[in-house]
Amino acid sequence: MEDCRELMEKHGIGVAAILSNDPADYPEDSFDNMKQIAEEWRFPFPYLWDESQEVAKAYGAVCTPDFFGFNAELQLQYRGRFDASRKDAAPDSSRDLFRAMAEIARTGQGPREQIPSMGCSIKWKEESL
Repeated sequence: MEDCRELMEKHGIGVAAILSNDPADYPEDSFDNMKQIAEEWRFPFPYLWDESQEVAKAYGAVCTPDFFGFNAELQLQYRGRFDASRKDAAPDSSRDLFRAMAEIARTGQGPREQIPSMGCSIKWKEESL
């Protein structure tokens, strides 16, 4: 959360999280449950629900989390991981997303080298497959 706060406050970067998982077969991923997590962790950004899963499809999202970074002209400049840690954040992990977004804020361009996100696959609705 500190990276998000710093990006928002010091670099003027907008941040949002979007839940696209289908909660029908995965009630632990319901929007109500995820809102509780957002409140507990004090997310400093809006947490949205992509109930139809159209947003995930439009962006080509494949896993959770999947990170997308845009410049001021709304051109995709970053599609990569948050950092080098796996499941649990490690204090000495590289700050890939943070560095990429700071670079985009400064130059309008994302880094040439980008490492894809890794996570659980999106839980698609039956009709979405």
